[in-house]
Amino acid sequence: MSTTSTKPAGPSQLSTALARDRLGVAAVVFFVMSAAAPLTVVAGVVPTGLAVTGLTAISIAFLAVAIVLAVFSVGYVAMARHIANAGAFYAYVARGIGRPAGVGAAWVALLAYNSFQVASYGGFGAIAAPLFADWFGIELEWWIIALAAWALVAVLGVLDVAVNGKVLATLLVAEIVLVVVFSIVDLTTDGFVPSSAALDPSSLVGAGAGALLVMAVTGFVGFEQSVVFSEESRDPRRTVPRATYIAVALIAVLYAFSSWAMISATGGDAVARAQAEGPELFFNLASERLGATALHLGHALFLTSLVAAMISFHNIIARYTFSLGREGVLPRAFGRTVPGTGAPKNGSLAQSAFGLIVILVYAIAGWDPLVQLFFWGGTTGGIGVLLLITVTSAAVVGYFARHREGEDFWHRVGAPVLGTVLLLVMTYLALTNIAILFGVESGSTPTWAVPLAYGVLAVAGVVWALILRGSKPEIYQGIGMGARSASTGVSFRESASEAQQ
Repeated sequence: MSTTSTKPAGPSQLSTALARDRLGVAAVVFFVMSAAAPLTVVAGVVPTGLAVTGLTAISIAFLAVAIVLAVFSVGYVAMARHIANAGAFYAYVARGIGRPAGVGAAWVALLAYNSFQVASYGGFGAIAAPLFADWFGIELEWWIIALAAWALVAVLGVLDVAVNGKVLATLLVAEIVLVVVFSIVDLTTDGFVPSSAALDPSSLVGAGAGALLVMAVTGFVGFEQSVVFSEESRDPRRTVPRATYIAVALIAVLYAFSSWAMISATGGDAVARAQAEGPELFFNLASERLGATALHLGHALFLTSLVAAMISFHNIIARYTFSLGREGVLPRAFGRTVPGTGAPKNGSLAQSAFGLIVILVYAIAGWDPLVQLFFWGGTTGGIGVLLLITVTSAAVVGYFARHREGEDFWHRVGAPVLGTVLLLVMTYLALTNIAILFGVESGSTPTWAVPLAYGVLAVAGVVWALILRGSKPEIYQGIGMGARSASTGVSFRESASEAQQ
């Protein structure tokens, strides 16, 4: 196959590069944990999951998932030392399994992360509407409030990534402090009875285990995105691994402790109270001791937690789109950044347009923004990310089978193989318990529509890559190569032997 050489990138092409050396370990951790949205998970996902599934062993599920993800991260961050690409899963699958599979993974990633993003809009609007009526005496439709949040995120999305990092740092610290304080207060409630069910390892097998694990995975979503910011990090070989491990550890401890404290504080009545009170359960338990002021503060920070998640997911999606545009898999216009800030402008605008459409469609159709958008959307995203992590783990094995230099056996083979096996088991449990996960009858629309959607997108991505191979071989050759792709004008002579598919 002939190689493609073009002129080196000139001044007019500088807008195809993300900003360099902007983010340290702390900033990346803030992005990662903001996507995980600790307060949103503890106050929103956990009670809603208790109510829908009737399962209480969520604390041990968080710890189990953390162990699996830590094992996965060993090979994942080792690969990050060799590949710095804002496309993350897309790039890793392309380089480890093959270019067609990489594009299929990209399509799945876009649906999964967009599901989380638009779910946040639904949750924010539905939860904020009654609060605004209580606080300010203003009756607003949920979608009006959601549009206000959407506008804020849209503006921040085209600003310097460092600005977004500072906003997220402020919001994240506040919500973590509140989760810790409220959880400690739970230990002092009159009805507190230490829950053994929440920490029962036997709950991780058998009926409902898959639902528990996907609920837990949903709480960690975002940890894997440390590599998305590798191109913008200072010393990514150190920054990415440290940020990843720190995020997994902090998330695991925080979630396991807070969910156990909340379940224990109900005195064995967690499911019934979650069904009756929903996300208010977390706040009501603490307010019994702290009073109304703490309750209002908790509600306010719950809303800012959702905003932080919106900002973080928006940045993640914009960088995926940028990566695909830079390489020509999507139109080249998506591979452009804002001069000066390095923000992926068109990728950001595309995500904003999609979010606007979803909000308007739900508003016009009159669909439930809390269950059918917030919970179902987050669950859909969780399944998608679990699928992506599993495929990426296999891709790590494939990559290091061909590139053995610079890594020891544990990083190249041991951890990636073990992680892949564990993730395959989790994926199987998730898909076989999908009805419990969505809280619907077996055979209901979500139980088959969600897997089908991911399957169709994955196949469509593979087909599109094969079309590119025949019609635009220079673009196909650049899939997964990031800044070394054809769009940057770099020769492929050095990389033509890599990932031949």
